[in-house]
Amino acid sequence: MPGAEPKSKTGGERVRQFGVFLENKVGRLLELIRLLDSHNVHILGLSVVDTADSAIVRLVTDDPSRAGKILREQGIAYSECRLVVVELQSSSEDLRKVFVALIEAELNVRFTYPLLTRPHGDAVLAIYCDDNDFATEVLTRHQFRLLYQEDLSR
Repeated sequence: MPGAEPKSKTGGERVRQFGVFLENKVGRLLELIRLLDSHNVHILGLSVVDTADSAIVRLVTDDPSRAGKILREQGIAYSECRLVVVELQSSSEDLRKVFVALIEAELNVRFTYPLLTRPHGDAVLAIYCDDNDFATEVLTRHQFRLLYQEDLSR
């Protein structure tokens, strides 16, 4: 069972992402969404990586503790990781600036996807890098607003 991650050096607790492993069958994604919804857990970010026989559904919720408990109780296989989440005030310009900052710092981005939530009215991007601590420092130094789990949770 995953333990609590210590707070990052520059802010709060990083956003928790679940990587849920599902059979590649019609309706399985909807079943997962309904399951979480039935327990009042809201999905704030979603990405699906499809293969021939399975799918990995990456998701961010507003209540990761409850989401993890539900997945365990239902016997649904998943993994967890922590993300760097950044607000983009000017979506296209800030997007470019984020990736320029990360590449200048020689950070490799493994994956990224937008979140459905906008806590301060701006676009929000979830990023997973080889070194999230360093990515956090770099983006903070470049004066980007980073969000943490408490910014997304109810």
